[in-house]
Amino acid sequence: MSELGTIITAIVTPFDAEYRVDEAAFVDLMRHLADHGSDGFVVAGTTGEGSTLSDEEHLALVELAIREKPAGTTIIANAGSNDTRHSLYLTERATELGADATLNVVGYYNRPNRRGIVQHYRTVAAATDKPIVLYNIPTRTTLNLDPELLAELAQIDNVSAVKQANTAELQLIDGLEVFAGNDDALARAIEIGGAGGILVASHLVGDQLAELATATPQRRAEIDASLQDLYAVLGVTVNPIPVKAALELAGHPVGGLRLPLVEADDDERAQIRAVLDGLGLLA
Repeated sequence: MSELGTIITAIVTPFDAEYRVDEAAFVDLMRHLADHGSDGFVVAGTTGEGSTLSDEEHLALVELAIREKPAGTTIIANAGSNDTRHSLYLTERATELGADATLNVVGYYNRPNRRGIVQHYRTVAAATDKPIVLYNIPTRTTLNLDPELLAELAQIDNVSAVKQANTAELQLIDGLEVFAGNDDALARAIEIGGAGGILVASHLVGDQLAELATATPQRRAEIDASLQDLYAVLGVTVNPIPVKAALELAGHPVGGLRLPLVEADDDERAQIRAVLDGLGLLA
């Protein structure tokens, strides 16, 4: 098992009625998830709406998560940015606060070339003695960290793992722990000997996903098949809109979303409700 865990939840950031970070709801949710299959948490990532948090909010949330983390769990602080100086700052601060690792994406909007990507990670990795988890998500960055490039990045000190959201290139990489970056790729990641997954569905079915990670191949396939509708409906519109709606329907109110994200509409909510009902997950 990876020192970071197997079932890692990219945890949502709850907001109150004024769209301020709801710290009490965050801690309650983190504890609930730890009791139901989660080994660790990515804080203030994409699912946590990190792009709409100020640095002060972002780091306060990381500090809160570290202070209140349930026993035996890990905190991976999002420290990604398309500005190396900003990523460096977030990585340094997260390390000082005591994060177990940082998650670092690169590339969106300014789209650096291969040499720039390598230099970015060399610069950021020099700022910490904690593991760095690369994040390959071409749909958001417009860049793909192909297996050859990942293997090159693995040679950098402290670069230890990858969240692989390009499922077509999900494979073991020498020198990196490989985590599935999409819920529906977890079974495949486990099958090939990967470390686990950095997931969204674990907000709702963490116990099942934890069982999947250690099950026999036949049982793993059964669990995976039973969750396909949930994986699909959590992608009915852009993340984290569906999972926040699902959490509310499951009895874990986490508030709305900061613009430019908006709440699920009636049709999306109906689809989510139907799937949750079929799985017995409605409050």
